[in-house]
Amino acid sequence: MPAPLSPATVALIKATVPALEAHGLTITRRMYERLFENAEIRDLFNQSHHGETGAQPRALAQAVLAYARNIDNLGVLAGAVERIAQKHVALNILPEHYPHVADALLGAIGDVLGEAATPEIAAAWGEAYWFLAELLIGREAAIYRDHASEPGGWNGWRDFVVESVTQESETIRSFVLVPADGGPVLRHRPGQYLGFLLDLPGRGVLKRNYSVSCAPSDRAYRITVKREAAPGRPAGIASNWLHDHAQPGTVLKVAAPAGDFSLDAEGDAPVVLVSGGVGLTPMISMLETIAADSPDRPTWYVHGALFGRVHALRDHARALAARARNARLVTFYAEPEAADRPGEHYDVKGLITADWLVEHTPHDRATYYLCGPKPFLRDLATGLLRRGVPAERVKFEFFGPADELFDEPRQAA
Repeated sequence: MPAPLSPATVALIKATVPALEAHGLTITRRMYERLFENAEIRDLFNQSHHGETGAQPRALAQAVLAYARNIDNLGVLAGAVERIAQKHVALNILPEHYPHVADALLGAIGDVLGEAATPEIAAAWGEAYWFLAELLIGREAAIYRDHASEPGGWNGWRDFVVESVTQESETIRSFVLVPADGGPVLRHRPGQYLGFLLDLPGRGVLKRNYSVSCAPSDRAYRITVKREAAPGRPAGIASNWLHDHAQPGTVLKVAAPAGDFSLDAEGDAPVVLVSGGVGLTPMISMLETIAADSPDRPTWYVHGALFGRVHALRDHARALAARARNARLVTFYAEPEAADRPGEHYDVKGLITADWLVEHTPHDRATYYLCGPKPFLRDLATGLLRRGVPAERVKFEFFGPADELFDEPRQAA
């Protein structure tokens, strides 16, 4: 645990909150510009979260502002620290990378705030940065140690071979991965993801995370990936390459399972697994685990798709629900087509809503696990909290940086 921040530093950091509210996004954009001047550091990051969408700079601006606002009560940020540490482990961030970020952040503060960034302000933010960095470095070291010491575990990038490829829908494929060295794999917690390093011809190094879509095993992982519609843009490069080029025998570099979004597999309280689109991937992992290990656990699997042609793993989910004796499966189609028959292919026309969940599931005692597109998550997480479901029983995973998506539900709570 690093030494506590000095009272003078705490006061100076809190005094910068108005400046961060006004200029935080400009600062973080400038920080990444500085940081990515170093190609080796740039390749550590998932570039799909930068560029056109600007999601990562916005996420960091929110995080820096939250840190400044809560600098005298950092306990409220424990969950955010854990999420960041898990993301860093999936990207193989190491202690030697932190000084580069410090230089870029402090330089960006000076660039944007100019004379307002006095030597005292710069020193305070330097102290505050390294306090947080030491917390993250310590937590990440513990995760790396756990990965290395557990059966089948590893650190860094490990070669995996694509064992099989399955077309799950018009836009979604599953890939089963086994270690190239023939050894066992680290058993993931249902809901976690794997980090991938892809060095693509003409594209360079890409980093991506994909949720594991099967129950834990000692032998293999499965990921289920949607082909993104824009192959020329950063968010679609990796998924399109996997769909077009990954086949049995393809070797991929993979980081050990990470993520703080996972099923409480030890409890027996009701669970509601709610997904939209390809957000079903961690939910299938959870449902497979429940069917195998606790089939009497009260479980609701609620999935939303646009229509049948893009609905992945439909038959597999039904088979799992049949094995899990106390499971109920409900499917929503937003825009069912003529070939989609109600009662056979789907149950409800329209979108999943918080009102529907509260009315049809035991909201007074169930834990809700949510994964899907950002509007889907925002509406459901906020809606459940506003209808009285405690925040500790609303858990969600988002494929991308956790920016304001996570702020609004917490404020609603």
